[in-house]
Amino acid sequence: MHHAADILLTLFIIFVAAQIGAEIAQRLKLPGVVGEIAAGGVVGPSLLGWLTPAQILPGTPLDVLAEIGVVLLLFSVGLETRLDDLKKVGKNAFLVGVLGVIVPFAAGALWAHGEGFEWVKSLFVAAAFVATSAGITARVLQELGVLQRTESRVILGAAVIDDILAMLLLGVVSSLQGGGTPDLQSLLLTLAGAIGFVAIIGWGGTQVMRRGSSWLEAPISPHSALSVVLAICLGLAWLSTRFGLAAIIGAFLAGLIASETRQRDQLEHQTMPLLAFITPFFFVVTGAKVNLGELAHVDALVMLAIVTAIAIVSKLAGGFLGALSLGRRSATIVGFGMVPRGEVGVVIASLGLAAGVFNERIYAVIVAMSLLTAMVTPPVLAWLLRRDVPAVEPGPASNSD
Repeated sequence: MHHAADILLTLFIIFVAAQIGAEIAQRLKLPGVVGEIAAGGVVGPSLLGWLTPAQILPGTPLDVLAEIGVVLLLFSVGLETRLDDLKKVGKNAFLVGVLGVIVPFAAGALWAHGEGFEWVKSLFVAAAFVATSAGITARVLQELGVLQRTESRVILGAAVIDDILAMLLLGVVSSLQGGGTPDLQSLLLTLAGAIGFVAIIGWGGTQVMRRGSSWLEAPISPHSALSVVLAICLGLAWLSTRFGLAAIIGAFLAGLIASETRQRDQLEHQTMPLLAFITPFFFVVTGAKVNLGELAHVDALVMLAIVTAIAIVSKLAGGFLGALSLGRRSATIVGFGMVPRGEVGVVIASLGLAAGVFNERIYAVIVAMSLLTAMVTPPVLAWLLRRDVPAVEPGPASNSD
């Protein structure tokens, strides 16, 4: 009984800290996730010590709960994405998405290798530089009322492509951590397996759902549709690990499939309370794992400044080059829109720490970098958009993109 009471007290502390942190962040015009992670640093071992190191080790109940939280988070991201939307992003969005992965990945890998990491581990560290947080950028664009602008559509379309490529890349580099340097054949097989899994599940699943999703309501439970798609989410999350991919990839695909059902709006409404309750545990636990003492040194702060600069410049360069056909001004807006890493970089950092790829200092630096890019981008992007003349919408000939 005493042990159960202790767990409930811990859950209470985490949940309340998350709400307070998110509220403060949002009042400061920052993403709520920034406050949730900061709250974890406050209640964690580095400051108040209300969460002990033993409570947040990999495999502990809190760590498992946090993992469920991030699986549901990626499921919800997929639920807000449709396959047809991915097909309509056009040439510019594709170029921005691809270059927005290649340039930061290459820059991150070179930096990590220069810091003494083996090339295989350098690739994992570099993966944290890659994925754009579409949620943070989308919120800024929505608040400014500019979602219909050309740049906005390119940013959001590219962010979806960016995230998918980042998850594929994460799956590949995760499978290379077993030791030794893999040969080209092993690399190609891993890549083919990752792409094949995503393509078959993503395309095949959406085709099944489009033909009819009434079977989701076959059980008499009023929440039968939600129950079925959550089962699919957990099943695909497990199945993706069998292909050497991260569980979050399967969760994202489950959401992508569920987005094709006629119950999509109902599912989004029903999952909101689940997300509000369980996803904060992931971000608070993530923040609690950051050893703030690792950043309390001049060399660590210098490293953080370098990593953040690399993260901003490389993503800005990739987005700018990909959108250059829109003009320099619009390309700059697109480039900055792709900068925030937010929760995606944190997810990859958490996976890297759990896998023993890097130590607590590198983990703290990567998480701090993710937070800084999420904090810096919204005001810069808002400034660029507010002082810019609205871009001309593409004509009918561009609708086929």
